[in-house]
Formats: sequence, C-alpha cells, structure tokens
Amino acid sequence: MRKPRSTLITTAGVAFAAVMGLMFPLTEPFAGRAEAAPTGIRVSDGRVVEANGNDFVMRGVNHAHAWYPDRTGSIADIAAKGANTVRVVLSSGDRWTRTTASEVSALVGQCKANKVICVLEVHDTTGYGEDGAATTLDRAADYWISVQDALRGQEDYVVVNIGNEPFGNNDHGEWTNATKNAIGKLRDAGFSHALMVDAPNWGQDWSGTMRDNAASVFASDPDRNTVFSVHMYGVYDTATEVRDYLNHFVGNGLPVVVGEFGDRHSDGNPDEDAIMATARSLGIGYLGWSWSGNGGGVEYLDMVNSFDANSLTAWGDRIFNGRDGIAATSKTATVYGGGGGPGTGTAPNGYPYCVDGGSSDPDGDGWGWENSRSCVVPGGPADG
Repeated sequence: MRKPRSTLITTAGVAFAAVMGLMFPLTEPFAGRAEAAPTGIRVSDGRVVEANGNDFVMRGVNHAHAWYPDRTGSIADIAAKGANTVRVVLSSGDRWTRTTASEVSALVGQCKANKVICVLEVHDTTGYGEDGAATTLDRAADYWISVQDALRGQEDYVVVNIGNEPFGNNDHGEWTNATKNAIGKLRDAGFSHALMVDAPNWGQDWSGTMRDNAASVFASDPDRNTVFSVHMYGVYDTATEVRDYLNHFVGNGLPVVVGEFGDRHSDGNPDEDAIMATARSLGIGYLGWSWSGNGGGVEYLDMVNSFDANSLTAWGDRIFNGRDGIAATSKTATVYGGGGGPGTGTAPNGYPYCVDGGSSDPDGDGWGWENSRSCVVPGGPADG
C-alpha cells in the first residue's frame, strides 16, 4: 500500500485528503439481509428504491449551500440540466454558520418544486481526527434531531447524509462504532428516512475501513435502510480500483453510491470515465463535486462559472453531457411522476406519467386522466 499524504484544499476551508492506496479484499460476505419498512426512499435487496419499489439511481451534483446561502436558484439550475438528485451542503454550526430548520425546510421545498431528491449532509464532520476544526458524528446526529420537524414526513424526498467525510487519515478505525452509534441515535429519535454514511479517509476509504465493516454497519440499523457513500478522487485513478471497490458492495448486496468525484484533483487524477461507466453498468448512483464556488486552487472542480448555469466548464460539460453523463442516464423519481426516459416524466409508451399517481386511476387499469389527456400511473399495469 502506498502511504497517503495529506493536503487540505477546498473552498471555505473544506478539506479533501491527498491519499493514495490499494483496496483490500473483504473476507466476510454479507448475509442475512433484511428489508426496511416501505416508507419513502429505502434499501431493498442491496438497491436504493422508492416507496413503490422502483429503483432510484441517483444522478446529480453537490451544491455548497452552507457557504453560498444566497445562491437560492442553484437547485433549479441543477435540475434544469437533467439531474434527479442534489446533495446539499449544510452546517451544524460547529464550524460554519448553522443551517436553520427553516432553511432546511426551504431547501426541501426547492427540491420538491424542481422534482429532484434532496441528499442533505452536515459538512462540519469533514476530516475529524485529522482536522482540529471538525466535529463528531455524534454532534452531527444532534443537529439532525434539532431540525427533525423540518424533515418529518419527507421520507419520499430526502436522504439524510449524516456527516461528510467523518474521519481523516487518523483514527479511522473509530469509524465503524461512531457510524453505528450515529445511526442508532437517529433511529431512536424516530427518523425513518434513508440514511447515508460517508467513508473515512476523507471519504476515499483507502484503508478499506468502510468496505470491510459495511455489512455490520448495515445490520446495526434496525430499519436496514443505510446507504454507503464513497468519494472518488486521487485514490481511484485506475479503472480497476474503481470497479473493484464498487463491485465489492454490489456483489455483497450492499447499497453504495459515489457521493463525490471530480475529473481531476491535486491528490491524483481520478478516472471519471471509469467512475461514470461503472456506475451506469452497475445501476448505482453518482453525485459529482460540485456545482460552483470552489476555491483554494481547486476551482477546476466547478461545473459552471460563477454560478452561471449558461456557462458550463469542461468538467460541467463532461458530467452533464458526456458519455454516461447525467443527461443520458438520469431518470426523474417516480414520486414526481418520472421513471420513463432519462430526465423525463414520460412512460415507455410515450404517454406522460400521472402527477397524482393512482388517485388519477379510479378503475385500477394503470391509466389516468390529467390535463385533458391520458396519463400512465407509475409502476402500474400500463407502465411497461
């Protein structure tokens, strides 16, 4: 294994680790899978699905709301490019200005209005154990409990990403118990949302800590509704590393997404083509970093210049319009009447999906009537 070297780079003090390493094989396959109760977005047989059981494959980007709270149009702009998911940076107040419950509620409303799923994450945990300004997953769980009223009843639309990159390269062995405890705390508080947990080692898991302990973490969730997120930067500079890591989770029936990645980075050159192609072939989600606002020498990670949706960068054009990109592979969540062609609300037979679902179909034949024309009920007899 090549030893990691640490470099802190990002806007507003956000850190990405400069690490390189090889993956380790898992010695204990996952067994005894259980399904979550059918409430909102959930995990079923190692897949992320909606309440109706349809697969939901995340195709989206990250947006740094906590540092740019005035950029209120960004979610709409991202959705207009074809994304079906936006991962939104929040702050617990431990490191940056706290994202209030009213802000959380407004962000969820913006996601719903623009027909994208919200993955909400607390960023203050970034690099804990290595970055002295970072806070714990336990503190992040306390934050989620403090804004719980803003999330209650939003399980169809929101995934709670407990804490961003919760350990750096020090003390990453503590990740397993800290993650289990945070999951338990949220479940005890009544959260039934799908939870997302980031890997240690600044999200890149070069140590294999998340990979090797994912099965026990998943089993510790009483709802069996936890999704694992790896961030792919310089550690994943070859197609083999990308495929081996993601195939490990899929092969063991564990849900995984690429929660962050770029087309280049100071810690090495990630293979974005392999990341996107492998995610497509395995049917798993990816969320690129990031819409706009990067600094500290990594401005090249911006997808648009100065938050201008009409000014795509090379990275933005690649992830939205390139091979295996968002425009070609994104499907709107069926809760919004999507599920047909990429980025549309059209059924395979060419008719629009019913916005009101089964309530538009009194006789149960899969066909409804909305806006003076026929529509197809997502997941119904006519949806095929």
